[in-house]
Amino acid sequence: MYEKNLATPCGVYCGACRSYLLLKKDLFIEKGRKNGCKGCRIQNKNCSFIKKNCGLIRKNEIEFCYECNTFPCSNLKSIDERYSKRYGVSPVKNLKRLQEIGFEQWIQEQEKLYQCPDCGGEICVHDAECFDCGNKLNPNLK
Repeated sequence: MYEKNLATPCGVYCGACRSYLLLKKDLFIEKGRKNGCKGCRIQNKNCSFIKKNCGLIRKNEIEFCYECNTFPCSNLKSIDERYSKRYGVSPVKNLKRLQEIGFEQWIQEQEKLYQCPDCGGEICVHDAECFDCGNKLNPNLK
């Protein structure tokens, strides 16, 4: 069974998030950070990306943005543009893929995508770095 908390409503994979990896690997001091995260869903975060501006997600009426009649909304398009430019990943494309293949297969794809080819560790999408061996790479910008 795969951890549903690692898939945000807006299509970001938490397993490759800096805050998630910092907490999971206890790297606060080493990385010069103070806070970590267990995932947007588990902490019921009022995610600055989507949740605070979306009543359907806030009220748990939908689980993922692709379930909404206005998908992709202007808020999601803004996030998509920012993530595409900064990190080479499209939350909108992620959501379409998630809808197409289902949650478990999507999580498997994300785990494989963010697995370091050198050590098998986990790559951070925000830092383009393996948090296990320090290898610098971004699997989305090939």
